[in-house]
Amino acid sequence: MGWKAAEKLIRHWKILRGDNVMIIRGKDKGETGTIKRVIRSQNRVIVEGKNLVKKHIKQGPGHEGGIFTVEAPLHASNVQVLDPVTGQPCKVGVKYLEDGTKVRVSRGIGTSGSIIPRPEILKIRTTPRPTVAGPKDTPMDLVLEKTYDPKSGKGMPDL
Repeated sequence: MGWKAAEKLIRHWKILRGDNVMIIRGKDKGETGTIKRVIRSQNRVIVEGKNLVKKHIKQGPGHEGGIFTVEAPLHASNVQVLDPVTGQPCKVGVKYLEDGTKVRVSRGIGTSGSIIPRPEILKIRTTPRPTVAGPKDTPMDLVLEKTYDPKSGKGMPDL
């Protein structure tokens, strides 16, 4: 990717995986779906079951060839998040609540201004955290060892 293309990348994404969106341009205009994948390096999203194209795949070792129907990516500007109250497409704004938490809110004409919740699918990790310590993990006894005492100054390097 050249520097010109890198300048046009979306810096602050407001569309997340698992959001309910409406397609506002293209052959599936007016249809709603769920975001399956966000491709940030290309400013594109894949909507579940929408923008289907035929793909010719050559047969190779270990897989069958043929013509398959796959979901093609859409540009992020061609989809809008649905307002959870009205069900209409809306712009997404950011607001901070009184307790300091950052939330997404619906913006625009004819929207409710309500909070757009984070999708539940984001809480599920794609790769689970390891439960057993690996060979490169630091042992717990070394982690919990106290190496510096602020009162006596023990543990400070001699400079």
